[in-house]
Amino acid sequence: MKNYLRNLACLFALVATTLPGAAWSGEDPIYTSFFSSVAVSGYDVTSYFSEAQPIKGEKAFKTEYMDADWYFANQENLDKFIQNPQRYAPQYGGYCAWAVSQGDTASSDPLLWTIHEDKLYLNYNPEINTRWRSDKARLIVEADKNWPTVLN
Repeated sequence: MKNYLRNLACLFALVATTLPGAAWSGEDPIYTSFFSSVAVSGYDVTSYFSEAQPIKGEKAFKTEYMDADWYFANQENLDKFIQNPQRYAPQYGGYCAWAVSQGDTASSDPLLWTIHEDKLYLNYNPEINTRWRSDKARLIVEADKNWPTVLN
């Protein structure tokens, strides 16, 4: 049993230190799932603005920005993002905007989103999205104060 636990601990340490984005000192600036480097779960962030809904991107139309992979539905959308990534990337690195307003980070669901003053915000779950939408102007002020220090 001791050898099993020792081997398990060594395996965990090896995996934790070799995973892309694995860091003990803080969160990555762009939210991706633990075993992925894909931003916004692979949704095309330009589609939130042009299609008024999220559309899943394709691996064939991919770029890297801030150490994350971003997928797009077509070459035109990829080119738009490359020309101005700050315009399309979600606020607070794609972490839940409400959580950032509370001084924390949380994952986000790309299907729970808001565009406010031409900026994209993502939220964790439907309840949080409702809270966010009901007071977003005040919550954005709070989140802006907390970002990016909540990553540490």
